[in-house]
Amino acid sequence: MIFRRPRVESLDPDEYRAWSAEFGGQEPPPPGEAPKPRRRWLRWLPKIAAGVLLVFFGIVAWLAITAPLGKALEPLETPALVLTAADGTPIARRGSFKAEPVDVTKLPDHVGEAFVAIEDRRFYDHIGIDIRGILRAAQANAAAGRVVQGGSTITQQLAKTSFLSLDRSLTRKAQEVIIAFWLEAWLTKDEILSRYLSSVYFGDGAYGLRAASEQYFSKEPEQLTLGEAAMLAGLVKAPSRLAPTNDYDAARERGRLVIAAMKEQGLITDAEWRGARRAVLRPGRKGLPTGSYFADWAWAEAANSTPDTFGEVKIATTLDSRLQKLAERVVKRNLDRAGWHDVGEAALVAMHPDGRVVAMVGGRDYAKSEFNRAVQAKRQPGSAFKLFVYLAALRSGMDVDTEIEDEPVTIGDWSPKNNDGKYRGPITLKRAFALSSNVAAARLANAVGAGAIRKAARDLGIRDGIGDDLTIALGTSTMSLLDLTAAYAAVAGGTPPVVPYAVSAPPQGEGMMSRLRALGGDSLPERAALREMMRATIDYGTGTRAKLPVPAFGKTGTTQDSRDAIFVGFAGDLVVGVWVGNDDNSPMKGVLGSTMPAVMWREFMMEALPEIRQIAERQAEERRAREEEAAAAQVDLSVLLGPDAEAVLRGERIDVARAAVLLGQLGNVIANTPEDAEGIRAAARALSDRINKVIAEAAPQPEEQAARP
Repeated sequence: MIFRRPRVESLDPDEYRAWSAEFGGQEPPPPGEAPKPRRRWLRWLPKIAAGVLLVFFGIVAWLAITAPLGKALEPLETPALVLTAADGTPIARRGSFKAEPVDVTKLPDHVGEAFVAIEDRRFYDHIGIDIRGILRAAQANAAAGRVVQGGSTITQQLAKTSFLSLDRSLTRKAQEVIIAFWLEAWLTKDEILSRYLSSVYFGDGAYGLRAASEQYFSKEPEQLTLGEAAMLAGLVKAPSRLAPTNDYDAARERGRLVIAAMKEQGLITDAEWRGARRAVLRPGRKGLPTGSYFADWAWAEAANSTPDTFGEVKIATTLDSRLQKLAERVVKRNLDRAGWHDVGEAALVAMHPDGRVVAMVGGRDYAKSEFNRAVQAKRQPGSAFKLFVYLAALRSGMDVDTEIEDEPVTIGDWSPKNNDGKYRGPITLKRAFALSSNVAAARLANAVGAGAIRKAARDLGIRDGIGDDLTIALGTSTMSLLDLTAAYAAVAGGTPPVVPYAVSAPPQGEGMMSRLRALGGDSLPERAALREMMRATIDYGTGTRAKLPVPAFGKTGTTQDSRDAIFVGFAGDLVVGVWVGNDDNSPMKGVLGSTMPAVMWREFMMEALPEIRQIAERQAEERRAREEEAAAAQVDLSVLLGPDAEAVLRGERIDVARAAVLLGQLGNVIANTPEDAEGIRAAARALSDRINKVIAEAAPQPEEQAARP
């Protein structure tokens, strides 16, 4: 129903008063004049204003009680991490850097003034927002047709960076204004500026003035020159783009604008303006890569042990710098000489039996491919998986001398073949393992069952999925090289499972249990038998190319069509796994686990193990001693036997008669030389050989004798 206002002239006085009471209660209009309508919402304006103020002050009061006023002075939740090798050498850096807060009252005047001049020239006059600045920015943006200026004050920027997200919604802007008012109410201007300088971003991962001063100029902010302060103040507008480590010329030009603004506003004199020295970039933090194959794997573990603190957090890792360089050298050298074998990539991981990873190479070149083939790639291990088959067999009651038929076999519709095409009849488990017999492994798998093999693999730490058919005996399930190497580490140390780790502090969960067992609890009862079979592999089996001058244990692995070739083994206190192949899973030519991976494994071990280095050093020392003794003995002989001996030693010829005399003298020397003077005896024998050669050369040839009358 639509109500229509009656005409006033048609109403009697009583009706008019009733109508007036119904529609506003105003006094009746003069006779003959219609009443003027009144907008009812005007009555609510005072109440609305009071409500808004009440809400505003309520929010401010709530902020005063609950908001973290000192948040800008706190460390970052995720500070910069620097990973170091075990010897303390930095290897990688990641994350943002925030140093201790600054107090603007303790800085040179030109430092704070530089930021005020370029970011908020009326900072000391406004109450949190600058209406004139907002209008000026709006006018400039409208003229340019895009955003070219901002109207935010330093207080608003502090509110935004310390309490709010970086989205550009109206709601966030309103929150920014409210927090700015609150900051102005509770803090002095110098306190606001100090918090702002302590938390604002300066590019290149540096948060706060102290961090930026160290990052770009290698000094404390209390020592900043006018030119340096101006350059830093200029970075705030676009820190990532203007960072002097990225674009020094742009940062310098922006710094000039800051100094010009300071002069225009009377913050510096003409003399100071003319005398301002150019800011010279002196980076204070050593440039480090953000990652490597090892570092990328270690970051997650390192982040879990990071405290909240200012500056950089150094996390010590298990990496051995010498072994890492050696691993990189071995991988590169062998890939470079692979030639026609069509080998595109390789990976190597080295650890101690307790799981400490000391070297990791995940590919040919990290700069070209960050994909870590030692950790992320899931490839078939081939015969290297037979470790778990034989462990299951030993658990079933067999031993290394148990015989198994090395003859063709068909299990269901599966007919495995030996790679070399040879079948040896009944052989022991040790010999079958060493020679990597596929049919023997298939027979064992059929005898113990796939479930027992899966359990053996799980017990040694394999976490990836393992198939439920007997073909797993030949390594058809996929896993990472790191996990496979850790399983062999369990055999080396006898404390399964071994969990690889990168940070020196003991990790949580299974890693801690592994460490506790290593200190003296669990053991692997089948360890001795497994080690005996693995040593046979290197002594006379498929791994002879990995033989070392010290006891070594290992297993080869090759997948179908040589798509993967693996050697995993241990010697001394190092467990090392090597993989070669192609990322596209294409076949290699003539590459088996017994060839290139075994050779790489041996090359690494020969330089890595201190026992082998000591043997090599001892042999070299013995060789030098023998050479020195022989040289001294030759001198003694030349003095003892006279000029004829010297002539022979110099390679000169002497006649047969004199040579015969020398031989007689040497016979006496050899007969009368003590047993411990082996050097003189050896030199005498060598001289005798040379004299006999002289006599033989001087003797007439048969043709000459025949020609004589």
